[in-house]
Amino acid sequence: MTVLLDANTIVRLADPSDPLHPVALAAVGILLTRGDMLNIVPQTLFEFWVVATRPRNRNGLGMTVQETRSEVKEIKASYPVLLDLPGIYDEWEALAVRHACHGKVAHDARYVAAINLHGVTHLLTFNTGDFARFPGITCLDPATVTSTSRIP
Repeated sequence: MTVLLDANTIVRLADPSDPLHPVALAAVGILLTRGDMLNIVPQTLFEFWVVATRPRNRNGLGMTVQETRSEVKEIKASYPVLLDLPGIYDEWEALAVRHACHGKVAHDARYVAAINLHGVTHLLTFNTGDFARFPGITCLDPATVTSTSRIP
């Protein structure tokens, strides 16, 4: 299956001190071992950049711009980037209106717009509840992936 990685998964992969780092790492490993295709979209990188460059005392990673750029290069080398397609704005706006997206939920609608246009089937995210409003999206919680999967 094709899986899109949410920024919250990428952030935890990049931060070994995060308590959920091992869960994110294990979930990605399990999906790759199963032969799933893991991808990111520009939204993933935008959100990662915001968190990576924010100070740690403000729920960020405290990275410099150069450190963040280096990490983004590594992320892009590890996971194919599904680039924004024509029509992504129109799809996002329609979703934001249809599902009455307020505040940060509009970021989630942007992921869903990319999922819809690229024909992606699954999203790996620690925030599965945030996507419940969007029908047709199969969310995978990394903790569930690690607890229900067995690697041969």
